[in-house]
Amino acid sequence: MTSLAVRLAAATSNALSKVAGDGVADLRPMPRVLIDQGPLRSVYRFTAHGDEPGGEPVLLVPPLAAPALCFDLRRGCSLAEHLVGAGRRTYLVDYGNVSFSDRNLGVEHWIDEVLPKAIEKVHADSGGRDVHVVAWCLGGIFSLLTAADRADLPIKSITTVASPFDFTQIPLVAPFRPLVDVTGGHILTPVYRALGGAPAGLVTQAFRLTGIDKEITKPLAIMKNLDDRDYLAQIEAVDRFMASMLAYPGRTFGQLYHRFFRANDLAEGTVDLGGRVISLSGVTVPTLVIAGENDVIAPRGAVERLVGLLDGAPSVRFESAPGGHLGVITGRAARRTTWRYIDEFLDEQMR
Repeated sequence: MTSLAVRLAAATSNALSKVAGDGVADLRPMPRVLIDQGPLRSVYRFTAHGDEPGGEPVLLVPPLAAPALCFDLRRGCSLAEHLVGAGRRTYLVDYGNVSFSDRNLGVEHWIDEVLPKAIEKVHADSGGRDVHVVAWCLGGIFSLLTAADRADLPIKSITTVASPFDFTQIPLVAPFRPLVDVTGGHILTPVYRALGGAPAGLVTQAFRLTGIDKEITKPLAIMKNLDDRDYLAQIEAVDRFMASMLAYPGRTFGQLYHRFFRANDLAEGTVDLGGRVISLSGVTVPTLVIAGENDVIAPRGAVERLVGLLDGAPSVRFESAPGGHLGVITGRAARRTTWRYIDEFLDEQMR
């Protein structure tokens, strides 16, 4: 068959799968078992064909509002699948659904309760081995604040991917800053208090707006790549991810808005949580920092700021990789870049 004939045959097969079948993406989740559960905390251990990989444990930490499937997007493009396949004992903490009844929970819930207990459970489940934390976006911020506040926790290393620490470096929010300053930051306060936080639907739309150009051109891109099954599978998996967004609890959203966005506390390496100050200089474990080269939510400058704040860490490594905010952790290019950086870093810590 000629190259054109091969492409036409592939395009026809893919179109039939999308229209008359179940799609082209393999969305089966990686096998896992529940090992611990608490308020907004479920800790899982991934398994491979019923086996339990040995070695030092790796705990995947998602952000709030985004579903934990960010680490298990689809077969062939799942960081969890990759880590398990490499023989790493891999765990995941999942916060589950946030409801209106959770509106009074603040950042403290995650750095005092959820992450410490998840880390301690993984430590115990792995036979007392120290834990390598791999976190995305806000999960990275919470993980570092937890490590800074609790030096006694059995953490061996931390990897953050697309975690912003200087919000003045985010062009996307720059136009809103003067309005926020003029109103003393109160322009959003009545809204999130009345709603009990940021509803899932609002989070989904905000995330879509950051890539509005891709949303507009997506139908054309699908037609142009109809013969590329892997490309189409990634779009299907991302669409499912976008449809699974969760809510922010009201008090937590307020703290993120006032302390992170308005005051830009993180850029100076400290966060004031109601008079309780946590300094990132308290982080005393090796840290890998990864930024997405096309990330508009956490651009390189916002992410790289972290490198100069971890003066208590024995080593800090910075890397950038292709991809936007989600793509840098689980895009098709991440398999050759971000995941390789994570593998290299984990191997270095395990020597």
